[in-house]
Parts: sequence; C-alpha cells; structure tokens
Amino acid sequence: MAVILDGKAVAARVKAQVAKEVEQLKSEGIFPGLAVVIVGDNPASRVYVNSKKKDCSEVGIHSEEYALPGDTSQDELLALVEKLNKKPDINGILVQLPLPKPLDEKIVINAIAAEKDVDAFHPVNVGRIMIGDYDFLPCTPAGIMEMLDDAGIEIEGKECVVIGRSNIVGKPMAMLLLHKNGTVTVCHSRSKNLKDTAARADILVAAVGKPKFVTADMVKEGAVVIDVGMDRLPDGSLCGDVDFEAVAPKVSYITPVPGGVGPMTRAMLLKNTLKAAKLGK
Repeated sequence: MAVILDGKAVAARVKAQVAKEVEQLKSEGIFPGLAVVIVGDNPASRVYVNSKKKDCSEVGIHSEEYALPGDTSQDELLALVEKLNKKPDINGILVQLPLPKPLDEKIVINAIAAEKDVDAFHPVNVGRIMIGDYDFLPCTPAGIMEMLDDAGIEIEGKECVVIGRSNIVGKPMAMLLLHKNGTVTVCHSRSKNLKDTAARADILVAAVGKPKFVTADMVKEGAVVIDVGMDRLPDGSLCGDVDFEAVAPKVSYITPVPGGVGPMTRAMLLKNTLKAAKLGK
C-alpha cells in the first residue's frame, strides 16, 4: 500500500516557517500585506477567499479583502488593481479567478505589478519560470514540488508525466519537473495513447479536472501519483482526478483528496507573499 503524502502536515511546517520569518520582518519594521480581490458571489471563490484570510491571520500577514459586485466594469477593476499596485503596505495582490463575464482575466492579470503577482500568472513571471530565474512560482506546482522534496522523492532522471496543460498547473508543473532534471511528457485531451504514456511514469501528476480519470491500469507499479483534482461526485462527495481506492495499492506514494495538494497551494501563497515583502524591503 502506498505512503500517503500528507499535504496538511507539510503545509503546517511551511506555515510555521513563514510565521517565524514574518515575525523577523516585523522586528525590522516590515509588515507583509496581501490584498485579495473577489468579484461577484461565486460560492467556491468565497470559500477560497475566506480560507486565504484565515491563513494570513495564522502566520501574521496583514490581509485586505476587496469584495466587488458582479456587475463591476473592467475599468473599475483595473482602477482598483492600479491603486493596489501603488499601495506601499501591500506586497501581494491576488485577484480570485474565475472572474464573471464579460471581465477579461488576461487583461486583469497583466495589470498586476509583476513584483506583487503572488499567483505568478503575469507574463513576466511566467517567462522567468521558463528560463529558471524566478521570484514566484504558481502556488499549486510549487506546493507539489515542496511535497516531493519533503518526502525525499528524487526527480532527476525520472520519467515524469503531467496530465493537463493549463497555465495554472500543467504547464508550470512540467517546467519545474524539467528544472529538476526530470524527463517530462505533457498529456492532454488530444494526446494519443494517453493510457500507455501515463503507465510509463515514475512520477504522475493528474491535473485534468475529471473525477477518477486515472485508473489502476494507467499507473506503473511503484509510481508516485500526485492528484491535483478537486471534483464533486453526483452524491456531493469530493474526489480527485485519480481513482484513489484502485490506484493506491499499486503505487509507492499518493496524495489524498482532500488533504493532499490543496493545503499546499494555500501554504505556498503565504510563502510567495513573504518573498514579495522581502523583495520590497
């Protein structure tokens, strides 16, 4: 049976370290601050924003919430972003996605100052990740790398397969594995022989957004399986992109859902905010 990679436990260690460093910065007269912008009343977005505020409070980071109505115009949102770009007590800016239509997420992300982009979605930060010279990493891939490191899982020389090619998880995940000398294949909806490709992986990352998509016949004996999915079944229960019960007996390490990648994503946002505060000293 696989070792369960406990994201809650690793995230708690990351948060404890962040809290220690925040305390040190405060003793130097620097008070890290994060602004979170939410537009509209998406229930999932509200849950995420509330959890981010709670996390900030736990580690001593000052947080400000800007809740805007769903009919906010593009110009109004951009004006707020520009105001936050210039706000000296705010080191990080996070605009909660998805934005309601007809707001353009791309334009909004581009408007956030790159040095305050703690989601690492700005083209400048994306480009820096590509060349391996970055300040910030997208929180989910960064959290996965932290978990692998914490468990002592070697990446160099391993066959790594990422299922999913989103800008938020799939693409940056592939780059981070590549930077650690993994041999990386990215699969997606148009990939041929996806099952055979996945079954070659020493490290398999599932970020496809389909419940229990990865089945036992898609994983190699002894593989490391990272499940990024957070899917809801018809009965309302949560599951991941991996069929956990079928896959776990076959692999060496696996992340649970919930309690795996999710807590790490939140912890890495705090780490990025701390880094932004240090860079702004």
